[in-house]
Amino acid sequence: MDTTQRTDQQRSADRRRRELLEAADRVVLRDGPQASMNAIAAEAGITKPILYRHFGDKGGLYAALAMRHTDALLDSLRAALDAPADRRERVEATLDTYLTAIELRPQVYRFLMHPAEGGQPGDAGFDVGKHSAPLLRRMGEELAQVIEERLDLGPGGQQLARVWGHGIVGMMHAAGDWWLGERPCSRAELVRSLADLLWGRLAAAGDRVGGPGF
Repeated sequence: MDTTQRTDQQRSADRRRRELLEAADRVVLRDGPQASMNAIAAEAGITKPILYRHFGDKGGLYAALAMRHTDALLDSLRAALDAPADRRERVEATLDTYLTAIELRPQVYRFLMHPAEGGQPGDAGFDVGKHSAPLLRRMGEELAQVIEERLDLGPGGQQLARVWGHGIVGMMHAAGDWWLGERPCSRAELVRSLADLLWGRLAAAGDRVGGPGF
């Protein structure tokens, strides 16, 4: 098989994988954590063994969907952090971006962060700790990198940036999870309250010379 044939086959496989993930997305939007491999296969117009061939098992499909949605969310968070506004406004915009994402697609959020709600005992694809924790760690590391690049935190700045990155993501996740379930206040009120909580040393830190400010 020549290089052109391999490239064409890879493009075809990538396209088919995207189509299957889009079908899975539609089912997740409808069913949330109860989304089943049978329903996803039916939505895609294939049999379940073919779905397994592409993703291995429900855990593999979950991981692929998680990567897809986390990539999109991280792109949105970076855009909010880099928007032309003062630091407080960008902090609030970043918090609002996360909360808007989970508010607009609550079923997707619950599928990613509360998969055990729809799982069966022993279903590796719905082990909430196994799958949701890496998503939060990835977001924490990404935010830590942004903080380190934009703020001059002095000696030990790299470690402090990682502490802040993971702490902020943990705060957003915990507060957002509580808010999505109970809706005790408006999204705008929650954003302001969380920004107030952060507005201590973050507000006082200097920007790095020659680089974009946070």
